[in-house]
Amino acid sequence: MSSTEESQAELAMDYDRSNEIKAFDDTKSGVKGLVDAGIVNIPRIFIRPPNELVEELTQGKSTLHCPIIDLSGIEVQDHRNKVVDEIKEASEKWGFFQLINHGVPPSVLEGMIDVIRKFHEQDVELKKEYYSRDRTTRRVRYESNFDLYQSKTANWRDTLNISMLVSGHIEPEEIPAVCRNASIEYINHVTKLGETIFSILSEALGLKPDQLKEMECAKGKSVVCHYYPACPQPELTLGAANHTDPSFLTILLQDQIGGLQVLHNNQWIDVEPITQGLVVNIGETLQILSNHKFVSANHRVLANQVGPRMSVACFFIGAFAPPKIYGPIKELISEQNPLVYKEFTVSDYIAKFTSRPLGKSALDLFRL
Repeated sequence: MSSTEESQAELAMDYDRSNEIKAFDDTKSGVKGLVDAGIVNIPRIFIRPPNELVEELTQGKSTLHCPIIDLSGIEVQDHRNKVVDEIKEASEKWGFFQLINHGVPPSVLEGMIDVIRKFHEQDVELKKEYYSRDRTTRRVRYESNFDLYQSKTANWRDTLNISMLVSGHIEPEEIPAVCRNASIEYINHVTKLGETIFSILSEALGLKPDQLKEMECAKGKSVVCHYYPACPQPELTLGAANHTDPSFLTILLQDQIGGLQVLHNNQWIDVEPITQGLVVNIGETLQILSNHKFVSANHRVLANQVGPRMSVACFFIGAFAPPKIYGPIKELISEQNPLVYKEFTVSDYIAKFTSRPLGKSALDLFRL
């Protein structure tokens, strides 16, 4: 009997899932704690349902590649026009693209990956000071699986979350000392890059370059620093389950290990790491603003026997407080392109996103 069949047979047995989840959560040492303990078989809470595992075995391999866009020279109008066209096509057909020559210095990218490793690999007692599931008042928190108690399968990752939802700003002393300076430097650079991308996306929609910025799409942010330990049974679990992002835009820094995949034309496509590159993807709320012109694509992260893998996602979430009403941009609505979605506030959207039934898209909750 293979290890996959053995694990499926175990899943068929009754077990107290809620108790296992609580026992894992109570350790406050995350997935890394399991690895440090020398486990050979992953706990059942991480094992995907048998139907998912079988489906995985039957899927073919695609040779397609996620679009790569060179951002250098955008101050020259002809090149900017070319970049606008490339990002427009990628946002309409993929919802994903990679950027090179984006202006964030290599030392800043490498420094950010380095300090995320240092945070997650420091003494567990130091990390526990930041361990929390309080998303309301804790602006900086360490956790494993934000949806641990809601999801049907836990993911093989731990996370440091830096929330700047309300003001787009955070006080330096709130960030753990081991990663403070590099994180602040990275956040400053990626914020500036985000504003540039919003400007290009505005033009790609046929709007004024500053329209998305004026709508405060870049205001609230959340920086999520993932650590994916090496997994002894990567075929049974995922680093991040299939999902879309409840943001306007996400900028992702990933190390060179790989594992990120985007769903394109019903096939999983590897988003291969590019040295000093950054991944950008359209979030659900920008799909709404664009009245379905841009698409928010499903994506996931595979578990891996090598690691740890590090990544840093900066979610541009928009104006959270005071509440601001967002909805499809009126210039994009016509007889040929009728209104597709209802208006929303960021807080309402996030609430519906986090409480939606498993397997249901939050976008569906806002369709007319």
